[in-house]
Amino acid sequence: MTADLNHTVVHATDKQASAEFLAGILGLEVGAPFGPFVPVDTGNGVTLDFYTAPDGQVASQHYAFLVPDEEFDTMIDRLEAAGVTYYADPHHTEKGKVNDLFGGRGAYFEDPDGHNMEIITRPYARPA
Repeated sequence: MTADLNHTVVHATDKQASAEFLAGILGLEVGAPFGPFVPVDTGNGVTLDFYTAPDGQVASQHYAFLVPDEEFDTMIDRLEAAGVTYYADPHHTEKGKVNDLFGGRGAYFEDPDGHNMEIITRPYARPA
């Protein structure tokens, strides 16, 4: 049996702005609103459905995106152009640096609501 992730809800204080921010950094497009959601489709069939948090409170979550190595520098350039600080580590201590885990490159940054976003060029190796 398999189970593929189809979509997930991303709480935001401004769903449109948050969807546009992430889509802009990743080079994706924001889809047409679908009910109360503003969708961003990823390349592997998973949709991030941005949704305005009903109480205005957003708990920080972590979202990691596997991106093509040849697009990584462009994404870093987009972060810099947007004035967004990126880090080599998930705790945000290595400011303005990228990591080289598992033979790839990676960086962490926050979206407008404090979600800890990650871009990586190689999947993390997991013990068998």
